[in-house]
Amino acid sequence: MPFKIPDVVAPGTFAAQEQPTIPAPGAMVLRPWSTADAPAVHEAFQDRTLQYWHGYASTSADEVVGLIEGWRTEWTEERDAYWAIADAGSDALLGRVALRQISLSDGRAEVAYWTVPPARGRGIAPRAVTALTHWAFHEIGLHRLELTHATGNEASCRVAHKTGFTAEGTKRSALLHEDGWHDMHLHARVRDDAAPRTDQPAPVR
Repeated sequence: MPFKIPDVVAPGTFAAQEQPTIPAPGAMVLRPWSTADAPAVHEAFQDRTLQYWHGYASTSADEVVGLIEGWRTEWTEERDAYWAIADAGSDALLGRVALRQISLSDGRAEVAYWTVPPARGRGIAPRAVTALTHWAFHEIGLHRLELTHATGNEASCRVAHKTGFTAEGTKRSALLHEDGWHDMHLHARVRDDAAPRTDQPAPVR
């Protein structure tokens, strides 16, 4: 039976191109991951707060190398897209931002992020999410981006509001953490939404 609704984004849109480096406000870039980032990622995941909200702990930099290789594969398979948030001058790792659960046919993905402990409280996550959101809408053509976080994660909620992701409701008992099931706040932006005043589109190189 033929399906009458065309794909929002054509299959192969991600796989047909190299993952770009995306400039972000505040002298940052979102760049593809390198295996040279493994020690910094390993160090970041020694942080108990990062472990708690993301559910992962790193036992070695070698282990992280395999994780990074998996992130590269997911780009070519158009399932997820992960970027390192880095200082544009020193290339120091500041965090990670991602599009997860990509559905090109529906034009939808989920935004996710974390920052390394020394980078927190500096507006890095909002600027990275702003840059990635602009790229996803205006370079790729996605229609809807969702952002979810545990209701207790107030810092993540602030990022959502700062970047124009409207609160749409609460998903009850939706994610299992070490201490049990957590309710999740659901936020979203669609391409036609007015951009927050912090949106500063930048050319992709």
